[in-house]
Amino acid sequence: MPADYNGMRTDESSERANSVDDYKVTCIGFIEDISKDYLAWVDRYQLPPEEDRKRRERIASVIQRTNEWIAKVSQTIKGVDVAMNDGIQKMAESTAGQPFQLGVFVNKQSGYTSAKPGVIDINIKAAGRPGRKMKIIEHYKGQQFRVESTAKVFIDESNIPQGEFELMDVHLYLDATQTKQRDLISFTVSVAEMENGIEMDKRGVSTIIHIV
Repeated sequence: MPADYNGMRTDESSERANSVDDYKVTCIGFIEDISKDYLAWVDRYQLPPEEDRKRRERIASVIQRTNEWIAKVSQTIKGVDVAMNDGIQKMAESTAGQPFQLGVFVNKQSGYTSAKPGVIDINIKAAGRPGRKMKIIEHYKGQQFRVESTAKVFIDESNIPQGEFELMDVHLYLDATQTKQRDLISFTVSVAEMENGIEMDKRGVSTIIHIV
């Protein structure tokens, strides 16, 4: 199931780009093309009509918002890559659906956000289905979070809650002190739904931040 996109697309096409504008056109087309693969996965799932509609609408929204960020917010080839890869992550998440409540917020915004340079507060809220608890888990084995940025940034991993929560409402901190206006940051936080200490389900949520 494409709950994730394993490996960012930063291949030789970006190195061959003649200009930022040319690369934007290429990547907008790529987002449109790869969306068909995710929609094909939705077809395969044969979901109930309401859930099928929700996932298709979310994918369509991701295509629109991602291409807006590529066209209007990204300032460099690296910035285009950050916005594009964030969109690919979000399409995978939309395709997989969200079986439990999960939200990631920066300045009370989710998904597409903005912040000033400095230490940025990340608020993670989650609630599981009856009898289950929530836990922050590694995004990939040996990698706590997925982070991609046009500047040097990192999420502080020194105080990540290790326990399980009936109602998760925790704060993490992203060090963006070395960023400047117009930088872009994309990150993914993954949370598991636990029952009797066993991971039953998991999902990631990707967020993109425009430094203003």
